[in-house]
Amino acid sequence: MPSRISICSLSILLLAMLSLAGCQALNPVCLTARPAPVVASLSPTAVALGQTQQGFVLTVNGSHFDSASVIMLNGAELSTTFVSDQQLKATFTATSISATGPANVVVHTPSNLAGDLGCNSGGNSAALVLTIT
Repeated sequence: MPSRISICSLSILLLAMLSLAGCQALNPVCLTARPAPVVASLSPTAVALGQTQQGFVLTVNGSHFDSASVIMLNGAELSTTFVSDQQLKATFTATSISATGPANVVVHTPSNLAGDLGCNSGGNSAALVLTIT
């Protein structure tokens, strides 16, 4: 009977692991899941409107960035360069910003899973504000 208890215990453990929300670290079927990005800071945090229209580069620092991550400015995707899992850079064009004021910066990482396996994958970071003067 000891082997029957072991099989039952293993089955219960596997079922518990598969049912956990946000289970990338525990669920064996979540190996390809990408964690949601986290934005910690922007550099710079403020910029003149004229600079944004001349090819200005914004650096976004944080964690859980992926080569597929993109920087979004007020919901619009910017041309993004992946530097590392902690840094991305985006180049503004003349059409990126057309007025002064606050602009929301978010990093979006697309999902890397087909179907719903009980794994969280990708998503949007919280927004930080870039001030356009």
